[in-house]
Amino acid sequence: MARYLVEPDVKDIRFDDVLRAISDDARMRILVTLQDGEYHPCGPEGLLAAFHKSTLSHHKKILREAGVTRTQLVGRNYLVRLRQEDLDSRFPGFLDAVLDGLHRIF
Repeated sequence: MARYLVEPDVKDIRFDDVLRAISDDARMRILVTLQDGEYHPCGPEGLLAAFHKSTLSHHKKILREAGVTRTQLVGRNYLVRLRQEDLDSRFPGFLDAVLDGLHRIF
């Protein structure tokens, strides 16, 4: 049975929280990794091998609490994905513009 960690409802996602969450270089790299819309393993080997486990956990928590990502717990494994549909319904076109810009950087 899958469980989900606490995250804001779509109506409670705030633009300033999203901007704050994605304004970090490491979190921008996480967005690029998650842009396919699929669930990804949360460990450093699965998501971003360049980060220590505690650092990656910190960044994932910030993204989840801002409403940018969804984290699912399946057994002992955490999986994370981008909340693209939710963000698109709340801020149309914003996430596409951000991801397009990130492709030019990374």
